[in-house]
Order: sequence, then structure tokens, then C-alpha cells
Amino acid sequence: MKILIADKFEKSGVEGLAALGCTVVYQPDAGAAIADVIARESPQVMIVRSTKVPAAAIEKAASIKAIIRAGAGVDNIDVGAATTRGIGVANCPGMNAVAVAELAFGLLLALDRRIVDQTLEARVGKWNKKEFSKTGPGGARGLKGSTLGVVGAGAIGRAVIKRAVAFDMRVIAWSRSITPDHARDLGAEWGGTDTPALLDIAGRCDAISMHLPSAPDTNKLIGAAFFERMRPGAYFINTSRGSVVDEAALRAAVQSKGLRAALDVFDNSPNAAQADWVSETARLAGVYSTHHSGASTDQAQQAVADETVRLVRVFKETGRLDNCVNPGAIR
Repeated sequence: MKILIADKFEKSGVEGLAALGCTVVYQPDAGAAIADVIARESPQVMIVRSTKVPAAAIEKAASIKAIIRAGAGVDNIDVGAATTRGIGVANCPGMNAVAVAELAFGLLLALDRRIVDQTLEARVGKWNKKEFSKTGPGGARGLKGSTLGVVGAGAIGRAVIKRAVAFDMRVIAWSRSITPDHARDLGAEWGGTDTPALLDIAGRCDAISMHLPSAPDTNKLIGAAFFERMRPGAYFINTSRGSVVDEAALRAAVQSKGLRAALDVFDNSPNAAQADWVSETARLAGVYSTHHSGASTDQAQQAVADETVRLVRVFKETGRLDNCVNPGAIR
């Protein structure tokens, strides 16, 4: 079996695939040339992380039987085109959950204690204990006893809830599929499953953390109506997908209501690992930004590599593609 790896991938993962008896072609910089690489190499399985796999590339994938996303979401792959050609698409759900949850919670702490602002003032030689020790508006509330709304109760959302409970926070969990019993087992209150319940949560929480996938029904789900309900000075964190949030509405709320926001994802973030980039949202005072690095820990990347190798092993030995998001495609 020939495997094309079209993104950077853990060395242990490359070695693990070779140990299965696979021929491994490592092309971590395939990028926009992915269609040509596929046509040239004729692999049976392709592994990608952030590289986009559009329909035009899939049309040249006559040899490919499976595409594996070495991560959770599959929005960089044209799953519809893959399905039409009988190509299974799989992912590695939950492998980066702890890493993303750690960043989300780090951002929550940074918002409350204004860690970035304190660091920037110190770097330019200013000591401002008066500003950063104040109470009331603009000060730190502390997390104990405050209410965190967790929107999305998948693996990442559950990991965030676990950490919030450890900080003695009250947690309200909203998800389209969560039940009251499920929420209780997580140590959270049930926040409902529909849009009116979601809007209700916005007004009940001191902080909101987003953990939803990119999908037609989540596109700009968090917009003006949601931000209007949020409490003045509340905290908003998004480590899921930029498309979930209407950034113009978020900016308006930051400016008019004093919301503090921390974002790891943006609607217009570059696909490249390094690039010049201008974001009205990221430039706004009151917004803390990270660079879509939620899953970028050694622990998470090793877990993803191990799961990817397992998926290939099972597929090679049995023809079954675990974690397949389009199971009807494989014939």
C-alpha cells in the first residue's frame, strides 16, 4: 500500500507507517500543488493536516481509496467530491481535545487577569499595579464561583468542562445533542439544544467558550443576537472555527459592551504557516489572539500520529476505514 503524506507529520508516524510495510511518500509542502502530487505518485491512501483537498485534486485521485485527516475537522477536504468517487474520508476525533481545552482555559485565565496587557506594559518599562489590581469593571473577577457557558459538548467541550469544574466554576453546557443526564454526568447544568436556549445561555454566563464544528448550521451562529444578550464585560473565547462567529458583531460588542474576547481562529486567517495578515478583529483593543495553535502541542501531535497509523493499519488489514465520515462512499 502506497501512502502519500501531504503535510508535516510526526517522525514516529512516518516510521510507524513504514513498519506496516507501506511505501511512504512524504511531501509536507504539497500545498496548492496537491493535485499534481497525487497524479504523479498514485497513492492508495493520502494523509493531510491543513492542506486543502478540493474537488479538482480529487478528480486526479484515481488510485486513492481513503483520505485521512490527521486532526479532527474535515472542512479542508471536499467530502462530497470524495464520496462521488468512492473515496472514504476519515479523521482523528478527540486526539487533540486536551491540547485545545488547555489553550481555551489558558485564554480564559488570560482574559480574567489581563495577562497579555500586563506583559506588554512590563516590556516597555511600565509598572502599573494600580491598573491591574483594581476591582470592579476592568478588573479581575476571579474564576471561582463564576459561570462558564460551554457551547458544544464534544471531546473538547467535555475537556473544558472538566477543567472548569476543577476551578470551582459553575458550568452550563449547550449542544444540539446533549441530554440533561449527560450534562449532569459531566458536572454541568443542562443548557438546552436549540437556538432560543443558546441565546438564553448568553445572558446567564460570565464567560462563553465555543467548541462547535464548521457546518452549514453553525455558520455565523454566534452573531448580533447572541452578543446583545451577553453581560457587559463578559468573556468570549473561540478555539473552534472562525466561521462560527460573526466577527463584525463581535467587534461591535467588544466596543459597546466592554466584552473581552480571546480567539485562536478567525474567519480570514491564512492557510499558510506564515504570512502577512490583517484582521480588524485581532487589532481591536480587548481582543487577545493566538495563531490557530490549539492543537499544537507535542502530546496532541503524537496522539494524532498514533491514531493515523492505527487507521491505516486497520484499513490495510481489513479494508475497514474507522472514523469514516462518509461510510457510504467505500464500495
